[in-house]
Amino acid sequence: MQAITQETYGTNDVLKLAEVDKPEIGDSEVLVRVHAASVHVGDWILMTGSPFVMRFATGLRKPKNPIPGTDVAGTVEAVGSGVQRLAVGDEVFGWCAGAFAEYARASEDQFIKKPANLTFEQAAAVGVSASTALQLLRDNGKVQPGQKVLINGASGGVGTFAVQIAKAFGAEVTGVTSTKNLDMVRSIGADHVIDYTDEDFTKSAERYDLILDNVGNHSMARTRRALSAGGMLISNGGGHADGKLGRTLRAMVVSMFVRQQASPTVKTQNHDDLVALRGLVEAGKVTPVIDRTYPLTETPAAIGQVAAGHARGTVVIAV
Repeated sequence: MQAITQETYGTNDVLKLAEVDKPEIGDSEVLVRVHAASVHVGDWILMTGSPFVMRFATGLRKPKNPIPGTDVAGTVEAVGSGVQRLAVGDEVFGWCAGAFAEYARASEDQFIKKPANLTFEQAAAVGVSASTALQLLRDNGKVQPGQKVLINGASGGVGTFAVQIAKAFGAEVTGVTSTKNLDMVRSIGADHVIDYTDEDFTKSAERYDLILDNVGNHSMARTRRALSAGGMLISNGGGHADGKLGRTLRAMVVSMFVRQQASPTVKTQNHDDLVALRGLVEAGKVTPVIDRTYPLTETPAAIGQVAAGHARGTVVIAV
């Protein structure tokens, strides 16, 4: 089969299209013929191996998994003898190790049936970004109906899901984005939109119960000024790799002394959250926003677009 492979850490040129063996599955695993896979900033971090501390989990000198990509949607090609919930021919989405390929395998728990109202490309986008937005708002922010929520960076991968999920939870949502994305952010449910090129929300008289900051273009102290007395700031931005790690560490320290600063937590995909996200999709409350679809051969360019921070919604690889 064809797959994108990576033998070392580095820039986009470490990614190569190659012929590799089709994965073999175990008793509890599923083999999926990949129709689409989505790209998020974590794929760029794993490609570059930066920050270095990540390599203790991904491989010190080279990636443990030579095929990158995690978020995937496709058709079940084969199932192990212990698989009970899925069958050959099922259309599924979920996560795996090695999504940028024609076939991928993973445990049965890592896939669920695809919503009928989504294409494979849209279903592949319901991965890391959607899970992160759900966990940040539901678990960290504990969003309640009627609360005022501001999403800074409302047009990116996490941001587009966060706007819709916050609305689904009953919040009054304000999205901060650039001029060209104002209409899109309105179209996915934002009650109010702010053009950051024209207005600085940290200087406004408006106060919010929760701010989810996916950008980090202001200091955390300055951003917290836009909170209500009992409000909370969740800092999910601050650049890629080392820049984001530094901001995460600062947020961790500040949260020990400042009640309005949420402490960072590790976000991981899990079966229950996939089911929850599918429910929101099937109810018409969440629809993935697709920026652009690339063929498998152009995966390096797709990762480069995401790394540059220019993606509007989610970038998808069509296999």
